[in-house]
Amino acid sequence: MANRIAAGEVVERPASVVKELVENAIDAGARSVRVETESGGKRMIRVIDDGHGMSHDDALLAFERHATSKLRTSDDLLSIATLGFRGEALPSIASVSRLLLESRVEEESEGTRVEFAGGKLVGVKPAGLPVGTTVSVADLFYCVPARRKFLKSETTELGHIASLVTHYALAHPDRQFFLKTPTQEIIDCAPVATLADRVYQLFGKQALDELLEVMPASSPFRASITEPALEAEEEAATLTVRGFVSRPEVQRPNRNGTYIFVNRRLIRDRLILHAMNEAYRNILPAGVFPVVLLFLELPCEEVDVNVHPAKIEVRFRHPQFVHDFTRDTVRQALSKARPVPVFPSAGQPPASKEAGYSAGYSAQAATAGGHMGPPLQTEGSGLPRAVIPQVASSAPPHESFELNGEPQRPEPQRLHFQPGAEIPFGATPQQFTENFRENAAQQLDESWPSTGAESIVDLKPLGQVNSSFIVAVNGEGLWIVDQHVAHERVLFEQHLRARRVGNVQGQRMLMPLVTELSPRQIVIFEQIAEELRANGFEVETMGPRSVAIQAAPAGVSADDTEKLLRQILDGIERENQAISMESLQAKIAASTACHAAIKVNMPLDQQKMEWLLGELAKTECPMSCPHGRPVVLRYPLREIEKAFKRI
Repeated sequence: MANRIAAGEVVERPASVVKELVENAIDAGARSVRVETESGGKRMIRVIDDGHGMSHDDALLAFERHATSKLRTSDDLLSIATLGFRGEALPSIASVSRLLLESRVEEESEGTRVEFAGGKLVGVKPAGLPVGTTVSVADLFYCVPARRKFLKSETTELGHIASLVTHYALAHPDRQFFLKTPTQEIIDCAPVATLADRVYQLFGKQALDELLEVMPASSPFRASITEPALEAEEEAATLTVRGFVSRPEVQRPNRNGTYIFVNRRLIRDRLILHAMNEAYRNILPAGVFPVVLLFLELPCEEVDVNVHPAKIEVRFRHPQFVHDFTRDTVRQALSKARPVPVFPSAGQPPASKEAGYSAGYSAQAATAGGHMGPPLQTEGSGLPRAVIPQVASSAPPHESFELNGEPQRPEPQRLHFQPGAEIPFGATPQQFTENFRENAAQQLDESWPSTGAESIVDLKPLGQVNSSFIVAVNGEGLWIVDQHVAHERVLFEQHLRARRVGNVQGQRMLMPLVTELSPRQIVIFEQIAEELRANGFEVETMGPRSVAIQAAPAGVSADDTEKLLRQILDGIERENQAISMESLQAKIAASTACHAAIKVNMPLDQQKMEWLLGELAKTECPMSCPHGRPVVLRYPLREIEKAFKRI
C-alpha cells in the first residue's frame, strides 16, 4: 500500500516511468540509452543501457523503499550530484506494473534477472547478460484500473515520452539516445561534440539558424543587500550560464520551446522563467514566448533539488543572484544580435515567425542524422516539455506596428588574404585550418555591415516631428530618433560610469522636501539608504514614516524628486527584495535617467540635436533605452527607392 501511495506521486503516466529509468541509466554512467515502447508505453516500456550494472544483492535491494546507493550520509542531501536519489522509483513502478529487471556488473560472469508483478516478487534467477541494465515495464497500472482510466491516447502518451527523451538528449550530447516503437524510429542521436550539433540533430538546420548562442559566462556568487556576507567557500563558487536563445523575430505561442537545465537536470522554475521574461522585455510582444535552451552550472551545494517528488523543481541558495546573472547574460546576447529597427515594407504586413521545431524533429532532422516519425500531438502535463514532433507553423500577422530586422546585405567582395596569410611548406592540415579561420574571421569583421553605434555616428539632424522625434539622415537612409529615450540612454550610461568610479554628484534643494512613506517603503528605504546616498540622494528620517529629501541627483527637477524616490522604492518588488547591488544600481540609474532626460514636446535647436545624436553614438547600446524600448527607427535608402518605384 505504501508503494502504491508513493507511485501516485512518482508514476503519473508512462513518461514518468521513462524519466526515472533514463535517469538511473545516466547515473550509472551509460554511454548509450535505448528506449522501446509499445502502445504509448501502456503495454510495454523497455530501457536498455550499457552502464556499470548491478550485482545480485544490489538488484534485490533496489526494490526496497528508499533504498539508494547514491547517498551515503544525511549530509549528502545538501550536495546532490546525481539525477536520482530518493530510492522510490523502482519499488513504486513495480507496485503498479509487471516489471522485469536484468543486470550484470563487469566483475561477475553472469547477471541477475528479477521479476515483480503488482509489487510482489515473482522470481529471481541468474542469466547470461551483457554488462549494463535492462528494465522492462509491462501492463502499467494493470492492478490499479482507476489510474489507467486517466491515461490519454497512445499518441499523446508517446508524445510525452518522446519529449522526455529529447530533454535528456539535449542535456547529454556526449551520449547516444534511441527511441523506437514497433513501427518507427522516433529518435536516433549518435554522440556529438557540441550542443550545437545535438540541436542540429534534433531540430534541424533551420531551427539552429534561428537561435543565438549564449556564450559561456561565469561569475562568482555575490550576496544581495539583504543577505548575510558569503562564507569563504561560497565566495569561491561560480555560476556559469550558456546555451541558445531565439532571435527576437522567432516567436512561439506557448512555452513548449523553453528548456532550462540546472547541472544537466531539466527543471521547471518560475525564477528562471521570470528572468527570461525580463531579458525579452520590450523585445517580444505580449502573448508570445521565445525559444530557450539554457544550461546553468553551479556547485551542488548552491541548489536544493529535494523539494519535489518528481525532482522537477529546485530551490537556489542565492535566488536573486541567479535570476539577475541569468537575465543579464541572455540580455547581453540579445543586445549584440539585435538589429536596427526599420519600418515594415509597404504592402507587406509583418508576421511573427515561429520556430519550426519542438521537442521532436523538424523536416531537416531526417537529413541531419536523426529519424523522424509521423506528427504527434501531446497535451499539457506536470513535466516541463515540448510538443513533439510537430509541423512548423507561422503565427498570424500582427495588426499593430512591429519592428523588423535589418535586411541582409551582399558581401561587397570575395574574401582575399593578405601576403601575411601565407602558409609555410609542410604545414599540417590543422595549421592550415586554423590559419584559414583566423584570416576569414578578420576579413568578415572588416567587411560585414555594422548595426550598432557605427551606423549612427554620422547622423545629421534635419528637424523635429511634434517636438518629440528628431528626423536625421545619413548614407544609409532616413532615421527617426525618440529624443526622450535617446537622452535617457545617454544619462543612464553616464550615471552608471560615475557610480562605478565613486559617488554620483547630487544637487541640494533650496528647501527640504518632507514626504510620508508607506510602511513597506520605509522598510525598503532603510535597506538601500546607503546606496541612495551614493547615487546623489540625501534623505533623512524625520519621524516614524516621514523623510526629508535634502538633495537629489543632478538634473532631476524638484517637482520630480519625490516621484523619483517613490518610483525607486516601489520598483523593488516584494519578491525581489533580495536584489543584488548591481541590479539596484541599474534600477536607480534607469529611474534617475528617465526623470532627468529631455521630455517629449520639447523643441530643440540644431546644436542640441547634434549634441544628442553625437552622445548617443558614444553609448554602448544606442538602439534601446534602459527599459528596452527602441531609440531609433530607420527607413533604409533601398526601401525609399522602392516606395518611389525607382527599383
